[in-house]
Amino acid sequence: MRFLFASDSFKGTLTSEQISALLTQAATEVFPGCHTLGVPIADGGEGTTSAVIAATGGVLRTVPVHGPLMEETQAAYGVWEEPSLCRTPPAADTMPDIDAGTGSAAPGSPTRCIGAPYSHCIIEMAAASGLPMVPPDRRNPLHTTTYGTGELIKDALDAGISHIAVAIGGSATNDGGMGAMSALGIRFLDEQGHVLTGFGEDLGRVRDIDLSELHPGVKTATFTVMCDVQNPLTGPDGATYTFGKQKGGTPDILDRMEADMCAYAKLLTEKTGIDPDQVPGTGAAGGLGAALTVFLGARMQSGIETVLDLIGFDDLLESTDLVVTGEGRMDWQSAFGKVPSGVGQRCRKKSIPAVAIVGGMGEGAEKLFDHGIDSIMTTINGAMDLDEALGRSEELYLGAARRMFRLVKAGMQLHPRMQS
Repeated sequence: MRFLFASDSFKGTLTSEQISALLTQAATEVFPGCHTLGVPIADGGEGTTSAVIAATGGVLRTVPVHGPLMEETQAAYGVWEEPSLCRTPPAADTMPDIDAGTGSAAPGSPTRCIGAPYSHCIIEMAAASGLPMVPPDRRNPLHTTTYGTGELIKDALDAGISHIAVAIGGSATNDGGMGAMSALGIRFLDEQGHVLTGFGEDLGRVRDIDLSELHPGVKTATFTVMCDVQNPLTGPDGATYTFGKQKGGTPDILDRMEADMCAYAKLLTEKTGIDPDQVPGTGAAGGLGAALTVFLGARMQSGIETVLDLIGFDDLLESTDLVVTGEGRMDWQSAFGKVPSGVGQRCRKKSIPAVAIVGGMGEGAEKLFDHGIDSIMTTINGAMDLDEALGRSEELYLGAARRMFRLVKAGMQLHPRMQS
């Protein structure tokens, strides 16, 4: 028997790696001599970089950047070579950082991939421009910028990385991506021809866009935007009115920014020939989705689909008999861009059974049966409050895994007549 484990973390209790270890323990107890493989996985949100570099044998590269308030800070992104070239990665706690100046690990640090320079990277914009980086009393989308995210992209291009994935959830910004593009050499000019910095308050002041100094590496690189929303750049469902309030925007601020964003969208269309409002997802991250699309030619793709592609998930399915996935709580939303639905749909395409172990089930969890998940098992085995369940998470998960594998074994022993 060959088992593949690809579960999301149970937020606040079990990591994806811990879950794979518990599944391996249970599988080998019930199926002695079985082959198991666990891959950390995430859907484009928190923990995505860690999951991808663990699965691909990559490393973190830490560089100085400017945060959403233009403060000096440090941010990391993941780099790796083609998955087929990677050795089995060491434990996550031995993962070295890559020196931003030399692009190499510190002396004595374990290397995680064969070959350099690295060709792939994954950037979480929240690491450089995320909402938690702004104190609640200073949150105002007029005064934040994606400049630091652009600095991460620039560093990747400077290092010769040619395949760049950007996860754009959790932003503190509503600058239309001006900040990020400014870091890459694009100049946004006011009516006097002065270069704008790229804060949200600059949106309404842009009169021209100079692309002549755009980083040359953009021409040979490919960009993927990990995005699970379909919002356009402007309008009632656009970047400003949908996401601006949570970033500190008052009604007056949002009305001003929406008018500015509409003028900005018109200018983008004139300069690039691409109407951002006709591309789903361009309103994500305060319009960063629009800038990545129109200026860098980025392709929009769901977070889980991108992660599955990056780790070579379809190749991992070869010769697999059963896949086990899951998440902390499963409900109707799990069918839209979450780990179990992405994994289940890939398995269904290859006619491989997939089951999910989850912490709890909410309304509509059974919708996952239409997305390649054949069965769902909860870890809870009796009446208990949430605190008890969280405190016993490891024990409860191992028990559920044992029950699930025993049920699989029982199914294998059914008489052929009963299986027809």
